[in-house]
Amino acid sequence: MRVPRSKTYRRVILALVLASLVAGLAVALANATVLRLGGSAVRASIAELDDAPVAIVLGAAVKPDGTPSHALEDRLAQAVELYRAGRVKKLLLSGDHGAERYDEPNAMKRYALEHGVRPEDVFCDHAGFSTWDTFVRARDVFGVTRAIVVTQRFHLPRALYSAKANGIEAQGTQCDARTYQKSAWFEVRELGSRAKAWLQAHGVASGARASGAPISIEGDGRVSWDRTD
Repeated sequence: MRVPRSKTYRRVILALVLASLVAGLAVALANATVLRLGGSAVRASIAELDDAPVAIVLGAAVKPDGTPSHALEDRLAQAVELYRAGRVKKLLLSGDHGAERYDEPNAMKRYALEHGVRPEDVFCDHAGFSTWDTFVRARDVFGVTRAIVVTQRFHLPRALYSAKANGIEAQGTQCDARTYQKSAWFEVRELGSRAKAWLQAHGVASGARASGAPISIEGDGRVSWDRTD
């Protein structure tokens, strides 16, 4: 018996609606898990953070002239504050340097050095292409097991969740020092990013895109530099 075309269309639409509902529910559950587990390591202020061997500073955009964007500048400012206060001994600056013309880690390094961080205490990860990559490499390349994570409020729960999923004991407090352009877009984008982090934590594309020879976070950070300017 031939099914009328109108019924076929209704079945297709119903299947699409059900699939959308299931996908939406999965994203919502993943977000709730990341916010709960990552959020449990968020502290209200620097004073409430436990000391750690290293601050992991997550990369963000740099301006065309090679200087940090406002978001990245605020991350770096908090990291320097932690270092000056003796709350951390080293800085691990992890960002995107996948192209010669775009270079987050060296912009971060210049800021740290200009603000009094000793060169031997500055480590650069040039393959921090994503939040997940940063923590895989922090564990596998730099041997980090405990850290303070530095990033903005919208990003912090996912960052801490990703750290924990990679076996790194981590805490953090928001570094927001101003209102950022595109902040509403960042909040919306984070919905998908949290779901992706949950998948990565459960073994879906969980490896970093670039590995490397071990560099001890307890040593001299200059061995991780690609240039000395």
